[in-house]
Amino acid sequence: MFLRTDIEKREFDNLDQRACKSAESRGRKFDEPKDDVRTEFQRDRDRIIHSKSFRRLMHKTQVFLAPEGDHFRTRLTHTLEVSQIARTIARSLNYNEDLTEAIALGHDLGHTPFGHNGEEVLNKIHPGGFRHNVQSLRVVDVLEGSHHRVGMGMNLTAEVRDGIVNHTGPGVPFTLEGQIVHIADRIAYINHDIDDALRSGVIEFTDIPESSIKLFGASHRGRINSLVIDVIKSSEGRDKICQSPEFKGEMEHLRRFMFQNVYKNSRVKRDEDLNKVETVIRSLYDYYCDNPDLLPEELLDISLKDGVNEAVKDYIAGMTDRFALSTYTDIFVPKGWK
Repeated sequence: MFLRTDIEKREFDNLDQRACKSAESRGRKFDEPKDDVRTEFQRDRDRIIHSKSFRRLMHKTQVFLAPEGDHFRTRLTHTLEVSQIARTIARSLNYNEDLTEAIALGHDLGHTPFGHNGEEVLNKIHPGGFRHNVQSLRVVDVLEGSHHRVGMGMNLTAEVRDGIVNHTGPGVPFTLEGQIVHIADRIAYINHDIDDALRSGVIEFTDIPESSIKLFGASHRGRINSLVIDVIKSSEGRDKICQSPEFKGEMEHLRRFMFQNVYKNSRVKRDEDLNKVETVIRSLYDYYCDNPDLLPEELLDISLKDGVNEAVKDYIAGMTDRFALSTYTDIFVPKGWK
């Protein structure tokens, strides 16, 4: 039998000295007995996978609003691709793969329905603004949990919580594993969004910058492989995870191309669809702020503790695209019009 203590010993014996060891975790907000079989980071990963928020990611938009076809990415498939890329980098650098996987699987739990467009609307109307990485931390700290941990959230380790909140934005994760997820997230979304844009006909292959094709490769597989290898080579033996200057600069160039030609493209997000997103989210937000007693029971306590606006924001951010639309329809569309 291979127990937790055996895994912890193996981490000390085999992982790079810079790797975060599960036995040296900074711990949880609330102390818990250790598991006999799983390390602390393995437990965090499992809690995330079994959460309702993780399951809802399968019905949340990545880029394309209401895509026609079964092969476009959702927030869940994006999360799985980030996890795969991050684990590959962590394994090659001999860092803690369990910690890397837990952070990657939890990094987008707080994302709104309708992708970043939904996030932009909530950021405009909610007092104090809205950022999905901060909401992801709130999900694991407050909104999720089991009956065994009432009021404790998922009670994840400090390392996983830090990696989740700092996967984007100006903050830098204090673990190298968290830094891996930060870069893996960008590698994943830029490349799979190119793949979806090509599939939809929004762009043609010849539209992709020649300099990016020359440096990264012509295929989806080739681009990801080139970027991953560059991160591994650039980070080996260093106290930070990074890209080579050439690859970092070219990836920024490719990202700007995506914003100009895909993310802001009217064929991807028509004005009428964006207006619908704003109408749905703004209407639901105002409705539940005016009628907080109609919030789900578990959010009534949140409204008493943190305020009605916070509870309403939590409710709407947790909705899937289709649940947000059906809820809006039930509330605002006359029955005879459906």
